Amino acid sequence: MQTPEPQSEHLWLHQLVGEWSIESECVMGPDQPPMTTTGREVVRLLGKVWTIGESSGNAPGDGFESIMTLGYDPQTKRFVGSFIASTMTHFWPYSGWLDASGRILTLDSEGPSFSGDGTMAKYQDIIEFITNDHRTLTARVQSPDGSWQQFMTAHYRRE
Repeated sequence: MQTPEPQSEHLWLHQLVGEWSIESECVMGPDQPPMTTTGREVVRLLGKVWTIGESSGNAPGDGFESIMTLGYDPQTKRFVGSFIASTMTHFWPYSGWLDASGRILTLDSEGPSFSGDGTMAKYQDIIEFITNDHRTLTARVQSPDGSWQQFMTAHYRRE
């Protein structure tokens, strides 16, 4: 099997590679105060067409660890990947696109709703490069009325 040549979309992902400090704020409900966490992420390449980001940090309880994979599928013309975390049992598959500015990658997924009633909801993780050394990850969930509600923002700064 021949190693695939990276396309411009794969090269876009290469800017994620490195060591990052993380500061995040998450709101889990309207009656709850924001939860802040800090951590660290190391992103590496797998070949020239995948990135693997491994994060860890403080959070209530035992802290957290997570792994995010990202790549690009030239056949579907979509960014693809996954997210798993030590603080949850759901496997989050990603399918996404890059905006026209080339700075914002929006990743769609589906997972358990915050209602806790066993229903599923649509989610988006949005990666935006502010500078080469500062990016954000914003997470939002789609409400039953179709509107999007942001519940988490994380700032990543290159170390």
